[in-house]
Amino acid sequence: MKLFIASDIHGSMHYCGKMLDAWKKENADRLVLLGDVLYHGPRNDLPEGYNPKAVIAALNEISDKILCVRGNCDTEVDQMVLEFPVLAEYSVIFDGDITMYLTHGHSRETLEKSLPAGSYLICGHTHVPEARECGGHTYINPGSVSIPKEGSQHGYIIYESRAFTWKNLEGEPYNILKAGDK
Repeated sequence: MKLFIASDIHGSMHYCGKMLDAWKKENADRLVLLGDVLYHGPRNDLPEGYNPKAVIAALNEISDKILCVRGNCDTEVDQMVLEFPVLAEYSVIFDGDITMYLTHGHSRETLEKSLPAGSYLICGHTHVPEARECGGHTYINPGSVSIPKEGSQHGYIIYESRAFTWKNLEGEPYNILKAGDK
């Protein structure tokens, strides 16, 4: 299983296009989106190439390949225009003995309290790539596709062969975490 995990597009067609180009080059089985797909939110400046309608059209073309969870900027109106589910608060992916819980991250505390030891909590929201041990599970964040913060890169994560690899939108890796490494 090869997953392309990304978050926080915030309506930028410029960066969504770069993300989709990277997704195609990676030849991943699924595009996993961790929320904040269309709207930029009141605390963020408009991202470069802000064009939610173009993002809608581009993502709807590959709707059968997308797994998405709801971000704090995603609403019922977004679900009316996107052809894949976007309103789930969380999702779970199993890969053998690896269990990944996916959520946007803005309200992860409730989910985090009930996670089994050794599992992975994969969130967006902060726009900062990160991996750290957190109360028996591993917290992982891909950063942001369109509005990276704290000097981070526009990027995503590839999950394949029990490893998480952070990459920038040009596909260059800059961090790797193997499942079981803490």
